[in-house]
Amino acid sequence: MHDQSAPDSPRPAGKREPQGQLSAAEQRFEYLRQQAGLFVAPAVFLVVWFLPLNGLDESAHRLAAVISAVMVLWVTEAIPLPVTALLGPAVCVVAGVAPARDIFRNFADPIIFLFLGSFLLAEAIFHHGLNRRIAFQILGLKSVGENPTRLLLAFGGITGVLSMWISNTTTAAMMLPVGVSILSEMARRLSLRTGRDVRYTDLRFGTSLMLMTGFAATVGGFATPVGTPPNLIGIGLIQKSLGVEMHFFKWMMLGLPLALLLLIFLVWYLKRVSPAEADLFGGNATWIAAEKARLGSLSRGEKNVIAVFSLTVSLWLLPGVLALTLGPEAFLSRWVSARLPEAMVALLGAVLLFVLPVNFRQRQFTLSWAEAKRIDWGTILLFGGGLAMGDLMFTTGLATWVGEGLVHATKANSTLGLTVLFAVLGSLVSQVTSNTASATMSVPVAIAVAEAAGVSALEPALAACLGAGMGCLLPVSTPPNAIVYGSGCIPLMKMVRHGFALNIVGIALIVVLTNWLAPRIF
Repeated sequence: MHDQSAPDSPRPAGKREPQGQLSAAEQRFEYLRQQAGLFVAPAVFLVVWFLPLNGLDESAHRLAAVISAVMVLWVTEAIPLPVTALLGPAVCVVAGVAPARDIFRNFADPIIFLFLGSFLLAEAIFHHGLNRRIAFQILGLKSVGENPTRLLLAFGGITGVLSMWISNTTTAAMMLPVGVSILSEMARRLSLRTGRDVRYTDLRFGTSLMLMTGFAATVGGFATPVGTPPNLIGIGLIQKSLGVEMHFFKWMMLGLPLALLLLIFLVWYLKRVSPAEADLFGGNATWIAAEKARLGSLSRGEKNVIAVFSLTVSLWLLPGVLALTLGPEAFLSRWVSARLPEAMVALLGAVLLFVLPVNFRQRQFTLSWAEAKRIDWGTILLFGGGLAMGDLMFTTGLATWVGEGLVHATKANSTLGLTVLFAVLGSLVSQVTSNTASATMSVPVAIAVAEAAGVSALEPALAACLGAGMGCLLPVSTPPNAIVYGSGCIPLMKMVRHGFALNIVGIALIVVLTNWLAPRIF
């Protein structure tokens, strides 16, 4: 990922790319983990290939061998995750699991283009510095900068709202330099008052603010379909397998309450476990007001981004609003849903960024291809591979076979029991591999298990999808954790302890909300 520190913002001490943000012991463990994957993955492939698996036909058996190796590569990260996402489908073609056309059509699924469009919007927001303007605009509200609770709430709110519309990784990278700027100024003034050399990494409040940045970027992504990769993976698999339409507005009716409740919990919890030092906030509002003034008036590029972003979000929400007010069968509701699906709206919005000029005479536009090339293309490939492997699990019958085995092993045969099981499973898997990979593996199995048990599959599938977004324990669990861990403000065991608390509360809320709201919404 390219450097996303804002200009004139202090960098975290020793800030490096995620793989360099670990202690020497952790780096050794990571090296051994990745090296082991190169040998374990092919060994697992061969074992499963030749292992007799009763009840599976030949194509499902071969797929089981491929997926087993892919899971090892995802967990160990022996090769880059996007490369694994390409390797899995390619090996499936060579192994005769399915024809290439059937497998690789998933890379052109409309959901892929929905995320592509949202990535381009995020790049425009970052490129024109709109994230800093939004942050300091809210932090400059009356009394926010002078009160630790209000500052945590405002910072978490900004991060969460940004994460609703752009990737959690990008959001954390955007907000980190803003948070470090605030902490650095606090440490400087505290040093002047006390005569001691205080660094921002020494501040107890720094742990709270950095954890809020990482955790809020994660939980804010629950609120919209484009907020985090597991949402789109889950939506794609649920729509294909269950035929349940999940419009943007309907997802928000489930995801937004979850995100809001988790953000409120984070403010309450972090204030208690890592309170701010006494007299730390004196004069903070003055400095924030000065930073806000330095930003000046809105540039032409910022105005263009605001216009495109507002139009895109409005069109995303329009089908759901029309269905709610006019009814889903009304002519206008059906026409808008058919002509303006979310993926096409995202692409049209992204294209506008390349058309709206910043300086027409010099042919400078809101976004250029040089900036567009910096988006996370690897995640887009990871999406395609995830959808391909998930689709194959159903078409070959492997998901059903795994589901029946889990039902027999766990004795879970109720909707509530399976919802709890897959919320926990999705969360556990996401601690050691990417949340996209976790959703890809757990959502198809959740659907198959529920169908084998003869109960509603929607709630367990949603729980697996949302649980996959709860990777919060370790720096390697999710990119926002890795980014804020690199600030130097968060000891490893504090991240584990506070991440565990967030996971427990998150899983409980996922179970309650999916069982209560999902049947009423979808």
